[in-house]
Amino acid sequence: MNKELISFLIPAYNEADNIKELRQRLEKISQKLINFDFEFFLINDGSNDQTIDLIRQWADQDKRVKYINLSRNFGKEIALIAGIDHVNGSAVLIMDADLQDPPELVEKMIKYWQEGYDDIYATRLSRDKETYMKKLTSKLFYKVLESSTTIPIQKNTGDFRLFDKKCIVAIRKFRENQRYNKGIFDWIGYRKKEITFHRQARFSGKSKYNYFQLIDLAINGLTSFTTTPLRWATIFGAIVSIFTFIYIVVIIFHKLFIGNTVSGYPSLMSVILFLGGIQLLSLGIIGEYVGKIFYETKNRPLYLIEDSNLNQID
Repeated sequence: MNKELISFLIPAYNEADNIKELRQRLEKISQKLINFDFEFFLINDGSNDQTIDLIRQWADQDKRVKYINLSRNFGKEIALIAGIDHVNGSAVLIMDADLQDPPELVEKMIKYWQEGYDDIYATRLSRDKETYMKKLTSKLFYKVLESSTTIPIQKNTGDFRLFDKKCIVAIRKFRENQRYNKGIFDWIGYRKKEITFHRQARFSGKSKYNYFQLIDLAINGLTSFTTTPLRWATIFGAIVSIFTFIYIVVIIFHKLFIGNTVSGYPSLMSVILFLGGIQLLSLGIIGEYVGKIFYETKNRPLYLIEDSNLNQID
């Protein structure tokens, strides 16, 4: 009797200190779940440490290990689609190499998959060693995104999830360069199931995302799945125009019927600077969307592969 194949899809960037522990935990899972075959698919996203050497060594010792070594660091969003393009499993489980997402939840995910769910996603109840500011900004981002799009948005949910193959086939159709994978995962729909967990601190090393990269990811998420920011700019511009018109009427009234003149330089500069700020903000929002069009119309490949141990790469 043929066993169903489950693929672990793991992007890695400078995770040399975590590979050994990751390997041990995955091997424990495979020894426990003897009714399935496993494929461990690792994507080296242009690491500049020993990550790829350790992955190659692991692959030489375990034929279940497949890897793709990207030609440079393309970012996690692109690394994931590189793996999604090539995984072979009937189910694909995405997790990080830093072990913040505990592999021990895999058994529970597989159980729900067998019950007929297509997307089993893990929601974080808490995050160890994350600052109050990071938690606050994350909460604010999800609120803004949720209020500006018609797509149901999963809060406090990352890439740690199990997909049925039908979901993987659907995700492969999204070829945009400026990607926000969590939004894509929500967009495709299918039957979803939530599980919860307390996210641990990294096993080793530090996060590869700084605040500037997180801000870039948040802006990309907003502009990838909604045009609401453009509408906000339009509405805000209309409101400012109405108040400006009222202000002009008040100035004319004072001049014609009361004889008082409005203070000149301070009020004039305040209005000019305020309107100038609104205009620059609106142009910035428009620029974000125009920039996306610029990148997408180039039609460049999403990623380039330096080497791999796959028999064939499409």
